[in-house]
Amino acid sequence: MKAITLISGGLDSILAAKVVKDQGVEVIPLNFKIPFCQRKKNAQPDNTMSSFVKNNLGEELRCMDISKDFMELVLNPKHGFGSNMNPCIDCKITMLKKAKELLGEWNAQFIVTGEVLGQRPMSQHRRALQVIEKDSALEGLLLRPLSAKLFPETVPEKELWVRREELFNFNGRSRRPQINLARKLGISDYPNSAGGCLLTDLQFSNRLRDLIIHRQLNIENVELLKIGRHFRLSASTKLIVGRNEIENKELEYLVKETDYLFIPDQDLAGPACLGRGEFNDQLVELSCQIMSRYCDLNDAKRARIIYYRKDNSVTTPCVAEAFPICEGKLDSLRL
Repeated sequence: MKAITLISGGLDSILAAKVVKDQGVEVIPLNFKIPFCQRKKNAQPDNTMSSFVKNNLGEELRCMDISKDFMELVLNPKHGFGSNMNPCIDCKITMLKKAKELLGEWNAQFIVTGEVLGQRPMSQHRRALQVIEKDSALEGLLLRPLSAKLFPETVPEKELWVRREELFNFNGRSRRPQINLARKLGISDYPNSAGGCLLTDLQFSNRLRDLIIHRQLNIENVELLKIGRHFRLSASTKLIVGRNEIENKELEYLVKETDYLFIPDQDLAGPACLGRGEFNDQLVELSCQIMSRYCDLNDAKRARIIYYRKDNSVTTPCVAEAFPICEGKLDSLRL
């Protein structure tokens, strides 16, 4: 027997896959790429997640990018949003539908997830889990090993592809059962349990709503939402200000041909800024004022800012002498 096992990079999904694999089922680990994954120090890079899966399951991680599906999903999710812009139920349904399409191609009989009853307030209460199974057209073919004993028997259990008595009845938000099981199964160096979806974050959700309102929702703009300080300068124009050296380099990497890049004069310590949209002289000046607010001016009253267009329509870098913007106006532009 074969099972496609959805891998999020967290502990629960690895445990679920390991439990099934230890019963003799051949597992196919699958990770879906979406554009709303957290960027943080303890997040797992792709190669680290692949190594984690290989070390604990002995299988190669397969990845599928479904970003385009999610760009449409956040506009109008059938089952609504959580506390912010998180369409958790529709998210899971979308992933399971994609996995179901692969069952025949990969010669697999069922799908395994690491969902735990009662762990997530929107998508893992009993009613939501039932809706997810039904709407993904996987009734009876979706096995949740960590909470299986709290649900009716699935086809894999009835057909004895897996032994129900060796599955679990985890319930609620406590991580202790999973940690104990990980120790028993010899799984270590797993990531922490913090959620990695930016759609649950209030500030990110507000920035995303701003993109939707101004009809600027696309993958490139969503990627920018993950870094820097964001300012809405006009209906068509935004400025993103780096907060540290790493973000400064990321902004320089993400600059498109029609973007403006603002950098401090060589004798001035300050951030890199990316301007995206339609700029006129007034918006260029405003961008330099905002940037100078975050420069280390020491005793100076103004900053020398260099700016240019990546497509070289501004043939030589320009220099602006900018006074820092007042805090009140800065706050009115901040997202």
